Amino acid sequence: MDEQQIVEDQTQELEIKCAEYLAGWKRAMADYENLRKDSAKQIQQAGETGQLRSALQILPLYEHYKLAVGHIPKEQQENDWVQGIMHIKKAFEDFLKSLGIKAIESAGQEFNPELHEAIAEEESALPEGQIVKEVQTGYTMNDKVILPAKVIIAKS
Repeated sequence: MDEQQIVEDQTQELEIKCAEYLAGWKRAMADYENLRKDSAKQIQQAGETGQLRSALQILPLYEHYKLAVGHIPKEQQENDWVQGIMHIKKAFEDFLKSLGIKAIESAGQEFNPELHEAIAEEESALPEGQIVKEVQTGYTMNDKVILPAKVIIAKS
């Protein structure tokens, strides 16, 4: 074998090794990118889970607060302390809105099993399956149902 042939063979071997190393590097970079995306997704899901848990603990408090506000006598609606209570209620609602939490509209709506939980049926002039009364408000968080509305539906 002449010297030129040896150099060509060595060059070819080096080119093959370079291609193998480059392919290995590209695989490692792709694996790293996938890991980075998976980690970001897991962090986001953990944050959403934490928000959901907090929301599920806060919503019953808010519901009780709304009930208490609903029992304030009409003649006391203009009192300063009642106005303060109403400001707290507004702040509560703004906080829930900042978390992406919205109440599910129910009264007078058609029953939707994805949004509502029927707890009873009642004779009504309304068409069968229409919601007669909302017993407990339901909520969505970022357009996902986290607490279905408990409702009474019409029956013929």
